[in-house]
Amino acid sequence: MGRSRAAEGGQVAAVQGPVQEAGPHADGVLRPPLTGVSAGFFTGALLHSLCVMTLSTGSLPPVVRRRGLLVYLGVAYVGMWVAMSPLLATAYRRGDAREETGALEEACIAAAMLAPALAALLVVRHVERSGRVRDTLALRWPKPWGRAVRACLVAFAVPAGLTTAALTLGAATGRYPFGGMHWSGFDAWAAGAVLNMLVSLPLFFGEELGWQGYLFPRLAGDGDRRGLIRAYALTGTAFALWHMPTLLMGGQYPGHPWYVSVPAMVTSCVLILPVFTWLRLRSGSVVPAVIGHAFVSSVSVDMVERFADPQAALDPLHMGVAGWPGWIATGAFVTFLALTGRLDPSFYSAGNASRSVPARGW
Repeated sequence: MGRSRAAEGGQVAAVQGPVQEAGPHADGVLRPPLTGVSAGFFTGALLHSLCVMTLSTGSLPPVVRRRGLLVYLGVAYVGMWVAMSPLLATAYRRGDAREETGALEEACIAAAMLAPALAALLVVRHVERSGRVRDTLALRWPKPWGRAVRACLVAFAVPAGLTTAALTLGAATGRYPFGGMHWSGFDAWAAGAVLNMLVSLPLFFGEELGWQGYLFPRLAGDGDRRGLIRAYALTGTAFALWHMPTLLMGGQYPGHPWYVSVPAMVTSCVLILPVFTWLRLRSGSVVPAVIGHAFVSSVSVDMVERFADPQAALDPLHMGVAGWPGWIATGAFVTFLALTGRLDPSFYSAGNASRSVPARGW
């Protein structure tokens, strides 16, 4: 994979190197809070710190890289457990997928979602000292603006397509209680769902700056096939297990014991993670990955509820992106990306930028 460069003139760079390029939630239950003021405050401070910090570049010695990975995972995981400790202390348990979250739950979720980004900032600035933080975490808009718009639309359309395919499959097999299409009020619902996603969007930077901005590039190594497969698998697994506190509280899969919900979450995250990474790779920016993640954890969930029989019970294990129908739909799409080479960062390097089909797949 070699050293990466910032994308210029519409060219997308590779992932690995001193300047880094390019979870699930995919939960459908414990959603990010829609508190625009607090989200804007946290994100404003986060983006400001990213914009003003400039670090020295240079190759990372293996010992520094390993230390950085350990510090990142430790801070991200401890931050998640600390943020969720008020709910754990009160024995909070989510028993129904239609149950709304309260103020305390929303505050804990917001704090938890910031942990991966804070961990990444800490490592890049104080452990690795490897380059400009914005470039290292790929926090930039794709250029030119037309390309940025297209990348964001793709980040919106692909999760929408995967959710639609999952709901269709679930309905066809009788596991999703499809309640029919009701066009009355559909426009208002769609506008509200998108608005809610946009309001909560800043919080998803907190996750993807960590998973896509920091962790995946570090695990990808030199970019050989085995290293990339390992990076996708390990990043997806770390992403899933980071949700352990919410899984223990029935957050993602209410009504199921931990020994069911944990493997289900690992499966969901390992499958959806390459989609988010692909959005990052093709744009050279973490922003489309943030949009894709936000859609999966908000609008996708709203779609499950919107088109379901209002009287029927909802089980995320059997419907939507987080359930087995979503695993099939997402797995098929990821297989396509892998076979066409689009999950390999070298597909987007200077030598391959002009070709539409790679010479080889995985």
